Amino acid sequence: MDRTRRLRMTKAMRDMVREQHVRIDELIYPLFVIEGKNICSPVESMPGICQYSPDRMWEELERIEQAGIRGILIFGIPDHKDEAGSGAYDEHGIVQKAIRKIKERYPELLVIADVCLCEYTSHGHCGLVKDGVILNDETLPLLAKTAVSYARAGADIVAPSDMMDLRVAAIREALDQNGFSQVPIMAYSAKFASAYYGPFRDAAHSAPGFGDRKTYQMDPANGKEALREVEEDILEGADLIIAKPALAYMDIIKDISNHYNIPIAAYNVSGEYAMVKAAAANGWIDEKKIVMENLTGLKRAGAKMIITYHALDAARWIREEEK
Repeated sequence: MDRTRRLRMTKAMRDMVREQHVRIDELIYPLFVIEGKNICSPVESMPGICQYSPDRMWEELERIEQAGIRGILIFGIPDHKDEAGSGAYDEHGIVQKAIRKIKERYPELLVIADVCLCEYTSHGHCGLVKDGVILNDETLPLLAKTAVSYARAGADIVAPSDMMDLRVAAIREALDQNGFSQVPIMAYSAKFASAYYGPFRDAAHSAPGFGDRKTYQMDPANGKEALREVEEDILEGADLIIAKPALAYMDIIKDISNHYNIPIAAYNVSGEYAMVKAAAANGWIDEKKIVMENLTGLKRAGAKMIITYHALDAARWIREEEK
């Protein structure tokens, strides 16, 4: 067929032959909950994103419900941090309290709980630290304890983002032993040591107090290593996996989708969001068109789900197109 333009001549024709569609029920919206009362604190580096105390998070949850979004990824900001990140696995911690409240009012909303210690440790790293070294095996029981506490609070999925070796196996064993064999693990399997995370660390108060995270998050130059990480997590019991960041790593998403039959979530991270917002605010780009093109690209690369701070806007735009 040497006249490919025939299938592009009208919108109805283009819609009919479109290979990929971004659906609202595939969008996952991150939610930041913070200890305290009457807090709705805007994140300066992420326009439109706020930290909410449990008594104010309903404002955002109502918008989520009205948008038709079916899943959220929840992060907690405690009022106390220590060397062991004890707030992460405190049965009365901020995430645990928020999950219980959310499930009381929105039982059908899919709640995914991020499992990591970085927001809760005084040093800001994702594991225990000794003499400046992030300890792997010693951290695993605390991650497992955190995952179980989230499941007990009502989380539908737990999502370990720490990048410690063997953490999926430790969490799977702990969940099963505590009666939560039905709770899936969405593992951050291909998580790179990226500069795109900067605004998130403002939102989650999780910047490392010393050094960086390059000894446990992946080198951005390594693609084949990502496949090894994914394979290991699948063997350890991961039910879904996350690739993070998204836009600069579409080749990773495509490689994973070509090699493994497992649902992939692309995490369209804070720096990617902030750049689009900044350019749109200056009138340099059409925000709607850029966002939808980015999300469509992630679907084309092989993502089944997309975690994105654009979710509320994207859901509105999708509905407008459907009318």
